[in-house]
Amino acid sequence: MNMDEAWFSRINGWAGQFSVLDWLMFQVSQESNLLIPGILAVGYWGWTKWGEAKIAAPCLALLFGVSDWLGGQLKILIGRPRPCQVLEHIHELVGCGGAFSMPSNHAMNSGTVVAFLVMLYPALGWILWPFLGLIGLSRVYLGAHYVTDVVVGVSLGALLGGVAGFWLKTRVFRRKSIQN
Repeated sequence: MNMDEAWFSRINGWAGQFSVLDWLMFQVSQESNLLIPGILAVGYWGWTKWGEAKIAAPCLALLFGVSDWLGGQLKILIGRPRPCQVLEHIHELVGCGGAFSMPSNHAMNSGTVVAFLVMLYPALGWILWPFLGLIGLSRVYLGAHYVTDVVVGVSLGALLGGVAGFWLKTRVFRRKSIQN
């Protein structure tokens, strides 16, 4: 058993033993559960910093789409099977998912959004980075991905979101504040 399989087995081995933890990991992993808080956050963002939000929110939406598309293309290119397709005795709390595993799109998309937002608003980091870690952990816990799938997804997403957020902050918002 290689290191990735060992870490997967250790984390996924907790699944099915604690109903509250199973519920939490399932909830954290459901993208639809982030829709209402996301809408409220964007609404608040627009209310308090309309000048930034009207530029950054569409950029973030586009960035999310690019991240999701790129993750899907990388999955095809890398072609790594999901743990549920090759390992025995896993605790699969959600369906096996698509054909390929690397990178985790959940992790990549979440990493993109978190890095983008933290680059613009560093004070959000204390809540967003741990939440990103919980999302990544949930993907392994639920049996959908290996640890390296999540690490690669978060890393690529953080790079994409961080670069875009840095560019927006230093090139657009800085220039805009100079003109005002």
